[in-house]
Amino acid sequence: MNKKILGQKKLAKILAKARAKGKRIVFTNGCFDIIHAGHVKYLDDAKKLGDILVIGMNSDKSVKALKGPSRPINSQDDRASVIAALEAVDFVTIFGEETPEALIKRLKPNVLVKGGDWKIKDIVGGDFVKSLGGKVARIPFLKGRSTSAIIKKLIRL
Repeated sequence: MNKKILGQKKLAKILAKARAKGKRIVFTNGCFDIIHAGHVKYLDDAKKLGDILVIGMNSDKSVKALKGPSRPINSQDDRASVIAALEAVDFVTIFGEETPEALIKRLKPNVLVKGGDWKIKDIVGGDFVKSLGGKVARIPFLKGRSTSAIIKKLIRL
């Protein structure tokens, strides 16, 4: 198993130690089903907001609940391996709920990041992160890049 892919309990301990040393922890989450250039740019930009980038990745079950019965395309183990291989990513952990709220409360990031399609007020966990003195940020998408668009293109072939 990749040493960047950790269970939530172990990751929380590592992040608490890093935070005590003054490290700035950035958190984002998603399904990351078919990785594309938009994901890579988004994660590179997120990493610039702190010292440690943590990805909360939806489990297969939660992807299915969010995206429908034909998703995910790739298993959670495969998705986690690909995301963990990216240079910008420091840690990946998997969560099974439809939202990452409980995970955010457990990990206590300094910065919570989502894509530009989210309004700050609608970002799950944002109020909690701000209550700890942290910040919530949005990063614009790379135009024309999306997993759904890739799937639609493949279906047309």
